[in-house]
Amino acid sequence: MSEPAVPRASDSRMGPWIVLAMLAMVVIPAAMTLNTVRDPAKLQILSTNPTPHGYTWSLSLFLLPIFVIGFWLVPNGAVKIPKRAFWRTIGILAPLGFGLDFFFARRLFTFPNVAATLQIDAPALGRPVPIEEYIFYLSGFITVLLLYVWMDEFWLAAYNVRDYRLESRAIPRLFQFHGTSTILGAVLIAAAIAYKKIYSASPEGFPEYFAILVFGGVVPAASFFPTVRGFINWRAFGLTSFIVLLVSLVWEATLAIPYGWWDYQSRQMMGLRIGAWAGLPIEAACVWIAVTFGTVVVFEVVKLWQASERTAKNAFLGRQQPA
Repeated sequence: MSEPAVPRASDSRMGPWIVLAMLAMVVIPAAMTLNTVRDPAKLQILSTNPTPHGYTWSLSLFLLPIFVIGFWLVPNGAVKIPKRAFWRTIGILAPLGFGLDFFFARRLFTFPNVAATLQIDAPALGRPVPIEEYIFYLSGFITVLLLYVWMDEFWLAAYNVRDYRLESRAIPRLFQFHGTSTILGAVLIAAAIAYKKIYSASPEGFPEYFAILVFGGVVPAASFFPTVRGFINWRAFGLTSFIVLLVSLVWEATLAIPYGWWDYQSRQMMGLRIGAWAGLPIEAACVWIAVTFGTVVVFEVVKLWQASERTAKNAFLGRQQPA
């Protein structure tokens, strides 16, 4: 049976809402249940070094999937990864992750348990950060994108767009402003400020980390969402988001925060913390949702640009139609 080259318009419209509904089905009951914990248990650590190189070894949560997907599942599944689009996307996003550490780590994060790392300093403004931080962001972006590509091209390939070259040439320009995303971003930041100033136990400061996360998700959406909405494999995106979110929550709530691999500075957080998960700030539960969404949007935009065989200026701004 032949498959359509492009998903139906109704699929592209409903896809984001279905992903949000699936996320809500998990988040709402989880939040209600976690909120019943009025007196969180405290982890008592008797050893001076409870997790030797724990942060370093935990990077295998990203590195092993990269190895398995990149060197086993992709070749055996005869999956053709658009390599130029893949590495260009990583080349755009990885420096942004590095920049978060370099420019903001002093304001946002602390790393109290130095024995959990290799104790190799990496440059950052104000004070250095563990080298693991840069590996964390690089491997994180690669893992997210590999998961999405593998699902899009193999596991859930029945729902992707087959002919990017043909469809990309029908798009006048890739850049298309999406006002709804901009308004939503502004509302989220305003809500975070209001919560911090009115309800949180630490009203001083500004919810800087949450604002950065919203900005990181809103900029790609506000710039390209109308263009890429019909090209994103929403089933692949939804499954990738759930896998990455599950891994990150297990990583932070059960290991990183309790054992001091890293922590968050309250002054720059919204102030909404999950007591049952060692006081994990809500920003930590949102970061990889924003990362996954931004990664997928950027990747699809780069794929469309390359498939159009137009210069970047013409493809993004629509100055000239392809021959």
